Amino acid sequence: MSRTERSLLMVALFFIIVIAAKTTAYMISLFLMAIIITMLATPGLFWLKKKGLSDLSATIVITLVACLAILALIGLTVFSVNTVISDLPQYQQDLNSRLGDISAMLAPFGLSSVISQPPALDIGQLSSIGINGALSLMDSIAFLFFVGVLSFFMLLGLPRMVAHLEEHVGKESQAIHNLSRMTGYVIDFIIVRTETNFIHGVLFGGFLGIIGVHGAILWGVLTFLLGYIPYFGLLIAAVPATFFAWLQFGVPGAVAVIAAICILNLIVENPVLSWLTAKKFEMPALLVLVSVIFWGWLLGLVGMLFAVPFTMMGFLLLQMTEELRWINGVFGVDHLFGVPEEAPSGKYGRE
Repeated sequence: MSRTERSLLMVALFFIIVIAAKTTAYMISLFLMAIIITMLATPGLFWLKKKGLSDLSATIVITLVACLAILALIGLTVFSVNTVISDLPQYQQDLNSRLGDISAMLAPFGLSSVISQPPALDIGQLSSIGINGALSLMDSIAFLFFVGVLSFFMLLGLPRMVAHLEEHVGKESQAIHNLSRMTGYVIDFIIVRTETNFIHGVLFGGFLGIIGVHGAILWGVLTFLLGYIPYFGLLIAAVPATFFAWLQFGVPGAVAVIAAICILNLIVENPVLSWLTAKKFEMPALLVLVSVIFWGWLLGLVGMLFAVPFTMMGFLLLQMTEELRWINGVFGVDHLFGVPEEAPSGKYGRE
């Protein structure tokens, strides 16, 4: 088989795999999220094992800590949503007032009739939206439950799996080195991203609370969650906060929120990017953008949130395949698989 034929066969195989993954997106999302969670929990698992706990005991401890953190986040979100819902009548008054101001501004141009009838917040429609939201929430809870169960058993069997892999390919083999190196990068990326999102969410929510924007806690939580989406996440999270600031305080309020977003991006995002660059963890901006679009199309919100880790896992598979390793060089990420001496020191990974 010629080189051209092999290339065409590889392209065809890639599209077949993508179509199959799109068809089974739910299952793919389950397994990929479980793998990411298992990778994040791996340092804690080996740390607890060093303290004398068995595989089962260490896995149970990590699971309980994760459950408490998730429950705390869910409780905070529910509380903030209830706060926003309780203020719906006030929102209607604010909306009528703002639309009245716009109508007065447009009156000299003969355009006031465009918004002469301010829209009302229909309780029936809100109830329907609430029911649909509740059903979606139940689906999300079921999804997270299956992810948790799968992660639990993956984490429980991880030490044995690592031992078998090292026995099969050799503890000092290049495959083990690449796997350990990329695992360290993925863990570092997610942990640093989580720390950054937490700081961003606290500062943004705190600023909104200080100036009196309704639902400040909710917008802070939303900023924390959507911050995992590169480039777009923080902008999407800022839209509702800007809208509510406009409702309450008019254009000055919206401008203040936008200014706060710009300042937070400057003082929070830039140090993180510098830190990642210092760790030699950098991917071309175009590649990150394409990753967000591709994984978002393939897996939905889960794909957008974890686009970079999923892409890095794909590069790991390419690096471990000798015939496909050149693709990493084409995308400019071959530096992530440097010589063993440059491997991450294990701040978050297993030493």
